[in-house]
Formats: sequence, C-alpha cells, structure tokens
Amino acid sequence: MSIEIKQERTAMLQSYDREIQSSVKKKKDLKLLSIESFSILVALVLFGIPFYFVIINSFKDVTEAANMSLAWPSSFHILENYKQVVTANNGMVLRAFFNSTLITLLSIITMILVCSMAAFVLQRRQGRGSKFLNSMVLVGLMIPPAIVPTIWVLQSIGLFKTLPGIVLLESALHFSFACMLYKAFMATIPREIDEAALMDGCSSFKLYFKIILPLLKPVTSTIIVLSSINIYNDFENMLYFFPGAENATVQLTLYNFKGMFGTSWNLLFADVLLISIPPLILFIFFNKKIVAGMTAGAVKG
Repeated sequence: MSIEIKQERTAMLQSYDREIQSSVKKKKDLKLLSIESFSILVALVLFGIPFYFVIINSFKDVTEAANMSLAWPSSFHILENYKQVVTANNGMVLRAFFNSTLITLLSIITMILVCSMAAFVLQRRQGRGSKFLNSMVLVGLMIPPAIVPTIWVLQSIGLFKTLPGIVLLESALHFSFACMLYKAFMATIPREIDEAALMDGCSSFKLYFKIILPLLKPVTSTIIVLSSINIYNDFENMLYFFPGAENATVQLTLYNFKGMFGTSWNLLFADVLLISIPPLILFIFFNKKIVAGMTAGAVKG
C-alpha cells in the first residue's frame, strides 16, 4: 500500500513540475514576444516613417512637397516627377547609375582579390614583420584619408578624375576592414589543408584559388554587401576625387534639384527614392549573410 502511495505522490510531483516548467516557458515566450514586438515597433517608427515621408512627398507637386508634411497629396504626380528626374540634364541620373554600378563592381572585385590574398599571407606566415604589418592594417581603420595629398598623388600618376583612379582609391579605403574580416575567418581554416595540398604538388597560387578562396564564401558575401553599399552611397570621395558632369554618380545627382534660389523637393525626394532602391534590395536579400560572415571568424575551432 505504501508503495502505491509513493508512486502516486511521485506522479503528482512530476505533473506539478511539468506544470511549473510549462508556466515558466509560457512566461519566457510571452516576454520574448513582447520584446520582439516592441523592437519591431521601434524599427517601424525610426525607419518606416522617414521612408514613408520620402515616398509620399515624391508623389506631390513642388508647392505641396515644400510643406514637408506627411499628408497625402491632393493630386498625384508620380509619372511626371519620375520622368523629369530620369530625363533631367540629358539623362544624368541614368549615367550616374551606370557610373556608380561600374565603380562598385570593379572596386569589389579588386578588394576580394587583393584583401583575401593579403589576409592569407598575414594569417599563414607569422614572422618578425607580421605584427608590424597587422598594426599598419589597423592604422588604416583609425586614420582618415587626407584629401589634398591624395589628390596630389592621383594627379602625379595621372589617375585623377579617372575610373581606374577612383576604383583603386575606393579599394584602398576599404582594404583594412575587408582584410581584417578575411584574416579572422581564415584562422578557422585548418593549416593541415594547406600542408596536404602542397604535399600533393599544389602550387601557392593553385592552393589559394582552388582551395582557400572557395572556403571564404561566407565572409566574401559579407564584404560584398557592406562594401558595395558604402561605395555605391559614397558622396565625399566622388565629389573630391571624381569630379565632372560626365563622372556623375548617384549621390551627386542630388545637386540637380537643389539650387541657390529654390529646391524642387518633390524631384529631390524622387531621386532619393530611386538611388535607394538598389542597396535596399541588396540588403534585404543578403542580410542573413552579413551576420553569418561577421560571426564566422569570431570563434576559432
């Protein structure tokens, strides 16, 4: 009889424990849901309202857009505004899209090749000069570029206001960031892979291009997304080092609709929306790869 009572008590205690655990889990889930809902609400307020403001004012005429309000327009001028933006200054916006895309594409290709090679050497060859070289890479993140000396250097080598010049400049400015990401990720790749490939008769270049570079896809995706958005949206460097109407980039087209005596805010907002679409699409589709690439080299194992 006592055994049956003990079994009943044990079953009751186990049932009670399950109820407590279930209650605790529900409370945790409810708390997590509340935090996530609040985060989404804050994100909508911080990013959704400004985005809505740009969209709705790009549909208005000049007078209504100058009021800077969130109200709906009395009449929509969508086709008229966007057609005027695209055809302004002999299609400068289209030319700017082409220039920015070409500069971004060539800069990213250059960065991937140069930065991954440099990171491979810095991570695999630990010598007396490795600490000094690593310090120089870090210095590139801390010290901003000097405008006048850079212009003088570009002029002296004949690359000022040229496509190769701005591509090399953008690649150099993003070199330190990309090199550090590659170096951190490469530390997770076992050295035994290199030794096995070399023992099988693989050359250094073959080892890099056929074995190491394919393993760097996660961090390469991160660098492509982050750096392409920064280069595409670059304003200051394009203004100083790539001037000229024929060299216009997307950020510089904002000058088209901002004058000394007045600003066509409806056209300005339409232009802002047009130049924001490509990086926005890129970020939406590759945001998970950004996090994966940033954290892939955080822990060595």
